[in-house]
Amino acid sequence: MGIERSTFLIDAEGRISKIWRKVRVKGHAAAVLEAVQQAA
Repeated sequence: MGIERSTFLIDAEGRISKIWRKVRVKGHAAAVLEAVQQAA
């Protein structure tokens, strides 16, 4: 047991467009930024 980090990307309509489970810190911010840029 322990902490499980998750990130949710929510679109302009308020819907969840992408979910990352069991997030590792290294490289995660870049992956989220890439997903946001592709969604725009």
